[in-house]
Amino acid sequence: MIGRSKNGANEHRSPPSFGRITSLEPRHDARLAALIRTVSAEYGLTADKGFSVADPDLDRLSAVYQQHGAEYWVVEDSEGHLLGGAGLGPMPGGDKVCELQKMYLASTARGKGLGRALALHVLQQARLLGYRYCYLETTAILPEALQLYRQLGFESCTRRGNTGHHDCEITLMLPLG
Repeated sequence: MIGRSKNGANEHRSPPSFGRITSLEPRHDARLAALIRTVSAEYGLTADKGFSVADPDLDRLSAVYQQHGAEYWVVEDSEGHLLGGAGLGPMPGGDKVCELQKMYLASTARGKGLGRALALHVLQQARLLGYRYCYLETTAILPEALQLYRQLGFESCTRRGNTGHHDCEITLMLPLG
């Protein structure tokens, strides 16, 4: 199925086995924040180390992703359960670089190709928004995510800007052209 995102671009709807990828709305905020906290605790990603769980705006991400050049998508199953989410935002410097942000999946949603489908959706939307590169920061604590990013073509790069994620020791970049 195809729908429209807030930027007017086509929105990908994953096959029913994956659920539906849709733009983040205020009704998702509490469930998304809970999911991010749960996954963070599962992997030991604590607030004191600068991981996303420390974000002061974690409970109102739908408002955060209203800024120009930013978007966030969630995946819900057919019963409306939140399975995961991922977003993008502009990097400082005006050089057409976005950052893949806050990609999290519930434990029940992992290993089924949903992370790949979600990441590909975000990258396609980044292209439609005019970005030429996608940057991300991650950690070796998340080996499944790191493997996915490498499979998608992300390569090591130097750290860009000050995202506040000081314990994300791995920085990667992907050309979108």
